[in-house]
Amino acid sequence: MSRIDTALSALKAQNRKALIPFVTAGFPYADITPELMHGMVEAGADVIELGVPFSDPSADGPVIQKAGDRALAFGIGLVQILAMVKTFRERNTSTPVVLMGYANPVERYDQKHGDGAFVRDASAAGVDGVLIVDYPPEECEAFAAALRAHQMDLIFLLAPTSTDERMAQVARVASGYVYYVSLKGVTGAGTLDVGQVEAMLPRIRAHVNVPVGVGFGIRDPETARAIGRTADAVVIGSKIIQLIENAPREQVVGIAADFLRSIRQALDT
Repeated sequence: MSRIDTALSALKAQNRKALIPFVTAGFPYADITPELMHGMVEAGADVIELGVPFSDPSADGPVIQKAGDRALAFGIGLVQILAMVKTFRERNTSTPVVLMGYANPVERYDQKHGDGAFVRDASAAGVDGVLIVDYPPEECEAFAAALRAHQMDLIFLLAPTSTDERMAQVARVASGYVYYVSLKGVTGAGTLDVGQVEAMLPRIRAHVNVPVGVGFGIRDPETARAIGRTADAVVIGSKIIQLIENAPREQVVGIAADFLRSIRQALDT
C-alpha cells in the first residue's frame, strides 16, 4: 500500500474525511515550504498537495497563477521541490505528499536527468503521488505503472463535464484518489453548487473504486462541511494562497494553520 492508501483507509475506518490543502511550492517565500507543510499537518491536514510552478498553468486561475509566477521568480523548480519534500520527510514520515502540476516540468526533468529520473528521484525524496493536469489517462499506463512500482500513485482530475467513458478510462489507471473539480473553469472561479456535487459523486463511484476528493470553490468551514457529507476528501487551495500571499514571513504558517483548524473542526463536527 502507498502512504496515500494507508492514510485514507485509516480515515475511512474512523468515519472521518480527509483534509487536503494545496500550496504552491516556494510561495510566498522560497524557503518556507517545509515549515508550512509541518504547520498544516499540525493543524489537521491529512495529505498535502504541492503545486509545481509552471509558466503556462492552463487550469489555474489568477490566484494560483500569481503564486506560481512568484515561485518561478525565486528559481523554484522540481529540483528544489524534491529537496523541500526530502526536508519535510526528516521530521514526518507518514503524511502523504502529492505533487500537482503539468507535463512540461516532469518531461523536462527527465530530459535533463535521464529517462525515469523523475519517478526515481521523487520516490527517493518521499513523494507519494503525482497529479499531472494535462496527462490524459489513455496515454499514462506506463507512467502509472512506473509510479506504482515505487509505491506512488497517479491521481487524475474529473470534472462536471466528464463522460462515463472518461471516468472508466481514469478508473483503469488511477490510484490513491481522484480529484473531482466541482466547477467548470479554472481554480478559484465561480460558486460551488453543493447539490450538483452530491448528484455527481455516485456517478463517479460507479466507475472509480478509489476515494473521491472534491476541490475548486471550497473557501470556508460551512462549504467544507457540506462537501464532506458526501466526498471522501476536501481539497482547498486558492483560499490558502490568498490568505498567505501578503503575510510577513513569521505569520505565514500561523495564518494557514488557523484557517485549516477551522476546516478540520467543521469536517469533524
